[in-house]
Amino acid sequence: MNGRPDAPPLAATAKVKNAMRLVAVDGHGYRAGLRVGQTLSDARALFPDLDVFDDDPDADAALLEAIAAWCDRYTPLVAVETLAATVSGSAPGLFLDISGCAHLFGGEEAMRGDLVARLRAAGIRAHAAIADTPGAAWAFARYSDRAAVAPGRHSKELLDLPLAGLRLETEMLDMLRKLGLRTVGCIAALPRAPLAARFGNSLLLRLDQALGREEEAISPRLPVPELSAERIFAEPIALVEDIERTALQLAGNLKSRLDARQLGARTLELKLFRVDGHVTPIAVRAASPVYQPERIMMLFRERIAGFHEDMDAGFGFDLIRLNVTESEERPVAQADLGGGQSRGEAFIGLVDKLGARLGTDRVQRFVAADTHIPERSFGLVAQAAGSAGTYSWNADGPVAGGQGGAAVLTRPVLLFDRPEPVEAVAEVPDGPPIRFRWRRTLYSVVRSEGPERIACEWWRDGRGGQSRDYFRVEDDAGLRFWIFRQGLFERETREPAWFMHGLFA
Repeated sequence: MNGRPDAPPLAATAKVKNAMRLVAVDGHGYRAGLRVGQTLSDARALFPDLDVFDDDPDADAALLEAIAAWCDRYTPLVAVETLAATVSGSAPGLFLDISGCAHLFGGEEAMRGDLVARLRAAGIRAHAAIADTPGAAWAFARYSDRAAVAPGRHSKELLDLPLAGLRLETEMLDMLRKLGLRTVGCIAALPRAPLAARFGNSLLLRLDQALGREEEAISPRLPVPELSAERIFAEPIALVEDIERTALQLAGNLKSRLDARQLGARTLELKLFRVDGHVTPIAVRAASPVYQPERIMMLFRERIAGFHEDMDAGFGFDLIRLNVTESEERPVAQADLGGGQSRGEAFIGLVDKLGARLGTDRVQRFVAADTHIPERSFGLVAQAAGSAGTYSWNADGPVAGGQGGAAVLTRPVLLFDRPEPVEAVAEVPDGPPIRFRWRRTLYSVVRSEGPERIACEWWRDGRGGQSRDYFRVEDDAGLRFWIFRQGLFERETREPAWFMHGLFA
């Protein structure tokens, strides 16, 4: 926290070990002698007018997550530290793996300077250090004035730092201090076996991780994108048209790399980095692998147009990045001999447009379910969740499963969600109905087909489940119905019931 020279010191407090203690102190209070971990009563003895407020860990975590999202402008490998504030008396921070990224910012020193300067301009007091290992960088950022350690020098430079730089628990640090061990060099020269027997393996593990003897991997908060392209602006942009034009240019930059791998993007993300540190991610998902820059721009155009509120550009965006987060092999298809757009491409384009505007989960298609009960035999899934080969095309439109040709219509066009009861009369108990009353209207049957017997699913319906005999019937006006009798006469029930389940066209 930055201090306020014209006001009393400011500190955050929380209950730690049954006492109210300081968990954060501003710069003014730190220079005056206040320290994290100090009891509130001792702090007020030094400064009776000390200004305090309750610690809010959730707000701190949200702020740290927002800073981590902003740090994506430097590297996609950003990890949020999960250590508790009780470890070494330090609050969690961030790890950035900048391998292969520093040259884009003029080198490691220039990259670190830019990061710290931007955070401080936003009112965030930041300390950062560059070293060969995460443990060494953590120690130098908190317990040294060194901004960067030359490659291969961190092992020697660490020896003069306090033991708190090894990310040890407070109880272990207190034990080591009582034995007169205060710096990393004090334990680095001691025999390892007695240290492990006295303090456990965690002490040696932290030492080896900091010195580089033990590999320590950081866990990025987000998966690394498969492909990425970005553009930095000398003057920030704010207009939607400029954002769309930039998305088109970045998609064009990615096309050659997608072509080389014969891939298409299924999920893309456009990240807009605002000059004040706010990051706006815009994600889209295509119904089939896309690689054409115009189609990618169309997805983002529809997604932006579908926002319920206008995009807050603030003072503008100075960096825009396009990420391919999921890709697939492109389907090989015969081009239209006329040079125009095929009906399949037009259908997929419509799905993409609707999905970008309304949300991919709202554009759905039917899929078959593993059951023979009609009302359970299908479900709805997002169209974009399917593969590119879900549909083939014939003269009548899309055909599921890639099968051409027209299928014989044995099920009604309109199937009710729930069968509706009817009153029916049959000549024989197991025969089709000769007339029935449905929705207060009497129908006389002139033609019928069936029965088609469908057994119950005893593993779902239990012992009380009954079979169904379905009939396709037509009345004297030419209307066709799908009606069934539930329960086998004298085998499952004495009084079978009739139901209407659907209508044919």
